[in-house]
Amino acid sequence: MPGAGKTTLGRALAVAYQVPFLDLDEEITRREQRSIAAIFAAEGEAYFRGREAAVLREVLQRPGAFVLATGGGTPCFHHNLEALQQTGLVLYLEVPVPELVRRVLASAATRPLLAAAPTAEALRERLDETLRARTQFYARASLCCTAPACTVEDVQRLLGAYYTTG
Repeated sequence: MPGAGKTTLGRALAVAYQVPFLDLDEEITRREQRSIAAIFAAEGEAYFRGREAAVLREVLQRPGAFVLATGGGTPCFHHNLEALQQTGLVLYLEVPVPELVRRVLASAATRPLLAAAPTAEALRERLDETLRARTQFYARASLCCTAPACTVEDVQRLLGAYYTTG
Protein backbone atom coordinates (compact mmCIF):
# COMPACT_ATOMS: atom_id res chain seq x y z
CA MET A 1 0.00 0.00 0.00
CA PRO A 2 1.13 3.58 -0.45
CA GLY A 3 3.14 4.69 2.57
CA ALA A 4 3.84 1.18 3.85
CA GLY A 5 7.61 1.74 3.74
CA LYS A 6 8.50 -0.42 0.74
CA THR A 7 11.33 1.77 -0.54
CA THR A 8 12.74 2.58 2.90
CA LEU A 9 12.80 -1.06 3.97
CA GLY A 10 13.99 -2.21 0.55
CA ARG A 11 17.02 0.06 0.71
CA ALA A 12 17.84 -1.16 4.23
CA LEU A 13 17.50 -4.83 3.20
CA ALA A 14 19.77 -4.27 0.21
CA VAL A 15 22.44 -2.79 2.47
CA ALA A 16 22.05 -5.59 5.04
CA TYR A 17 22.36 -8.31 2.40
CA GLN A 18 24.91 -6.39 0.30
CA VAL A 19 22.88 -6.65 -2.91
CA PRO A 20 21.61 -3.99 -5.32
CA PHE A 21 18.35 -2.18 -4.60
CA LEU A 22 15.87 -1.39 -7.37
CA ASP A 23 12.69 0.66 -7.13
CA LEU A 24 10.26 -0.21 -9.91
CA ASP A 25 8.62 3.23 -9.93
CA GLU A 26 12.05 4.88 -10.19
CA GLU A 27 12.93 2.56 -13.07
CA ILE A 28 9.70 3.41 -14.90
CA THR A 29 10.28 7.13 -14.29
CA ARG A 30 13.83 6.87 -15.64
CA ARG A 31 12.76 5.01 -18.75
CA GLU A 32 9.77 7.25 -19.45
CA GLN A 33 11.68 10.41 -18.52
CA ARG A 34 8.64 11.72 -16.65
CA SER A 35 7.05 11.24 -13.24
CA ILE A 36 4.45 8.61 -12.44
CA ALA A 37 1.93 11.43 -11.95
CA ALA A 38 2.76 12.77 -15.42
CA ILE A 39 2.34 9.31 -16.95
CA PHE A 40 -1.06 8.91 -15.30
CA ALA A 41 -2.14 12.40 -16.37
CA ALA A 42 -1.08 12.01 -19.99
CA GLU A 43 -1.71 8.32 -20.65
CA GLY A 44 -4.00 7.02 -17.90
CA GLU A 45 -3.75 4.10 -15.51
CA ALA A 46 -4.14 1.38 -18.15
CA TYR A 47 -1.06 2.60 -20.02
CA PHE A 48 0.89 2.88 -16.76
CA ARG A 49 -0.04 -0.64 -15.68
CA GLY A 50 1.03 -2.05 -19.04
CA ARG A 51 4.34 -0.20 -18.89
CA GLU A 52 4.81 -1.26 -15.27
CA ALA A 53 4.33 -4.94 -16.23
CA ALA A 54 6.79 -4.69 -19.13
CA VAL A 55 9.47 -2.98 -17.05
CA LEU A 56 8.91 -5.44 -14.19
CA ARG A 57 9.55 -8.39 -16.47
CA GLU A 58 12.73 -6.78 -17.79
CA VAL A 59 13.96 -6.05 -14.27
CA LEU A 60 13.23 -9.60 -13.14
CA GLN A 61 15.57 -10.90 -15.86
CA ARG A 62 18.57 -9.29 -14.13
CA PRO A 63 21.16 -11.82 -13.06
CA GLY A 64 22.03 -12.18 -9.41
CA ALA A 65 20.24 -11.32 -6.22
CA PHE A 66 18.67 -7.93 -5.60
CA VAL A 67 15.92 -6.29 -3.57
CA LEU A 68 13.04 -4.82 -5.54
CA ALA A 69 10.45 -2.38 -4.22
CA THR A 70 7.31 -2.27 -6.36
CA GLY A 71 4.35 0.03 -6.29
CA GLY A 72 1.48 -1.16 -4.11
CA GLY A 73 -0.65 -1.97 -7.15
CA THR A 74 2.03 -3.86 -9.05
CA PRO A 75 1.06 -7.36 -7.87
CA CYS A 76 -2.59 -6.75 -8.75
CA PHE A 77 -2.26 -6.41 -12.55
CA HIS A 78 -1.06 -8.38 -15.58
CA HIS A 79 -0.11 -11.49 -13.55
CA ASN A 80 2.73 -9.51 -11.98
CA LEU A 81 2.40 -11.35 -8.67
CA GLU A 82 3.05 -14.65 -10.39
CA ALA A 83 6.09 -13.19 -12.17
CA LEU A 84 7.43 -11.94 -8.85
CA GLN A 85 6.80 -15.28 -7.13
CA GLN A 86 8.64 -17.16 -9.87
CA THR A 87 11.80 -15.15 -9.29
CA GLY A 88 11.95 -14.66 -5.53
CA LEU A 89 10.16 -14.14 -2.27
CA VAL A 90 7.39 -11.55 -2.07
CA LEU A 91 7.05 -9.56 1.16
CA TYR A 92 3.82 -7.75 2.04
CA LEU A 93 4.12 -4.88 4.50
CA GLU A 94 0.78 -4.88 6.33
CA VAL A 95 0.34 -1.43 7.83
CA PRO A 96 -2.96 -0.32 9.40
CA VAL A 97 -4.89 2.19 7.29
CA PRO A 98 -4.84 4.94 9.98
CA GLU A 99 -1.03 4.76 9.94
CA LEU A 100 -0.97 4.86 6.14
CA VAL A 101 -3.16 7.99 6.24
CA ARG A 102 -0.76 9.62 8.69
CA ARG A 103 2.22 8.80 6.45
CA VAL A 104 0.79 9.86 3.07
CA LEU A 105 -1.56 12.72 3.94
CA ALA A 106 1.00 15.43 3.14
CA SER A 107 1.96 13.85 -0.21
CA ALA A 108 -1.43 12.48 -1.31
CA ALA A 109 -1.93 15.24 -3.89
CA THR A 110 1.19 14.05 -5.75
CA ARG A 111 0.08 10.40 -5.83
CA PRO A 112 -2.14 9.73 -8.85
CA LEU A 113 -4.46 7.23 -7.18
CA LEU A 114 -4.84 9.33 -4.02
CA ALA A 115 -4.98 12.87 -5.43
CA ALA A 116 -8.78 12.91 -5.43
CA ALA A 117 -8.86 12.46 -1.64
CA PRO A 118 -8.32 16.01 -0.29
CA THR A 119 -9.07 15.32 3.40
CA ALA A 120 -7.85 12.77 5.91
CA GLU A 121 -11.31 11.16 5.98
CA ALA A 122 -11.51 10.92 2.18
CA LEU A 123 -7.98 9.52 2.11
CA ARG A 124 -8.88 6.90 4.73
CA GLU A 125 -11.93 5.87 2.69
CA ARG A 126 -9.85 5.65 -0.50
CA LEU A 127 -7.14 3.57 1.21
CA ASP A 128 -9.76 1.27 2.79
CA GLU A 129 -11.30 0.75 -0.66
CA THR A 130 -7.91 0.15 -2.26
CA LEU A 131 -6.90 -2.33 0.43
CA ARG A 132 -10.15 -4.28 0.04
CA ALA A 133 -9.48 -4.60 -3.71
CA ARG A 134 -5.86 -5.63 -3.22
CA THR A 135 -6.11 -7.95 -0.21
CA GLN A 136 -6.63 -11.03 -2.40
CA PHE A 137 -3.22 -10.38 -3.99
CA TYR A 138 -1.39 -9.30 -0.84
CA ALA A 139 -2.60 -12.43 0.97
CA ARG A 140 -0.62 -14.56 -1.50
CA ALA A 141 2.75 -13.02 -0.57
CA SER A 142 5.44 -15.41 0.63
CA LEU A 143 5.99 -13.34 3.77
CA CYS A 144 3.91 -10.79 5.66
CA CYS A 145 5.33 -8.27 8.10
CA THR A 146 2.67 -6.91 10.44
CA ALA A 147 4.95 -4.58 12.41
CA PRO A 148 3.79 -0.97 11.83
CA ALA A 149 7.35 -0.10 10.82
CA CYS A 150 8.88 -3.33 9.55
CA THR A 151 12.63 -3.53 10.12
CA VAL A 152 15.46 -5.58 8.65
CA GLU A 153 15.43 -7.63 11.85
CA ASP A 154 11.69 -8.33 11.46
CA VAL A 155 12.31 -9.56 7.91
CA GLN A 156 15.24 -11.70 9.04
CA ARG A 157 12.97 -13.36 11.63
CA LEU A 158 10.32 -13.97 8.96
CA LEU A 159 12.93 -15.45 6.62
CA GLY A 160 14.24 -17.71 9.38
CA ALA A 161 10.74 -19.02 10.08
CA TYR A 162 10.02 -19.38 6.34
CA TYR A 163 13.11 -21.45 5.67
CA THR A 164 12.67 -23.52 8.84
CA THR A 165 9.06 -24.47 8.06
CA GLY A 166 9.12 -24.13 4.24
